[in-house]
Amino acid sequence: MKHTLLLPVFFLLALTGFAQEKSSPKNKKAPKIPTGVRVIRDLEFAEHDGVSLKLDLYLPEKVDAKTALPVVIWIHGGGWKNGNKNNCKAAFLAAHDFAVASISYRLTDVAQWPAQINDCYAAVRWLRQNAAKHGLDGEKIGVWGGSAGAHLAALVGTRKFDGEEKVSSRVRAVCNWYGPSELLTMPPNTIGNGRTREQVEQSNGAKLLGATVMDVPELAKDASALDQVSADDPPFLIMHGSKDPGVPLEQSQKLHDKLKAAGVESELVVIEGAGHGGKEFQTDEVRNRIRDFFAKHLKNG
Repeated sequence: MKHTLLLPVFFLLALTGFAQEKSSPKNKKAPKIPTGVRVIRDLEFAEHDGVSLKLDLYLPEKVDAKTALPVVIWIHGGGWKNGNKNNCKAAFLAAHDFAVASISYRLTDVAQWPAQINDCYAAVRWLRQNAAKHGLDGEKIGVWGGSAGAHLAALVGTRKFDGEEKVSSRVRAVCNWYGPSELLTMPPNTIGNGRTREQVEQSNGAKLLGATVMDVPELAKDASALDQVSADDPPFLIMHGSKDPGVPLEQSQKLHDKLKAAGVESELVVIEGAGHGGKEFQTDEVRNRIRDFFAKHLKNG
């Protein structure tokens, strides 16, 4: 099905920019841990040039010692320049017999592309290598992100590059919350509609790539899930607000269409009236749909 609707949908949008996800990226205070969940904080999974990359592992308080838990990785948003692992929107899944790993990655004031995706790959490999130690099923790993984190999550699912690594960074399912999928057409990255070259040079996309998308189009494609889709990609659940002022709905529509054309299972859920994140993405209906998606692909079969 091309669209699965939570509510009636408006398709005509006037979208101009890549707004920050509705969160408090500079607030380092961790949110309340869901009932029935425990957390192991600050597990180091990689180190680059003195930068320690850590993850928080959310686990059910009560679990059969013989049970290996499927894993969902949460990747935070913040325009690749803000945010941290503390605000884990996926933590509730740990109350439903998943392990949830909320990861950090190098932001654009520290490193440019492809550092961010390489850090995500490193987290997948670390979880796979350390699965037995933490009671995880290293063969059943999914990924979920919001905004810039969804951009990275989609690339974990589509981009085929592990270098010389012996441990795979492949995942079995991807949940994408309103992430950009084609940097070459993202409004803040392109001149026009009142945007000057000087403004584009200060865009989040330019800071990610180290240059504007016009100057490094091949690098922009390398950093765009739309250009990486292939028939062996994992299933996708894509959710996007109908009134997103930051990432055009078209970005998710195009990715969904290309996945379907390649024969990949993909579901696009358009949330009527929602913007770039916000309370509309925190409802029981949305959470249940995400839980069921990961249960289908990480627990069954």
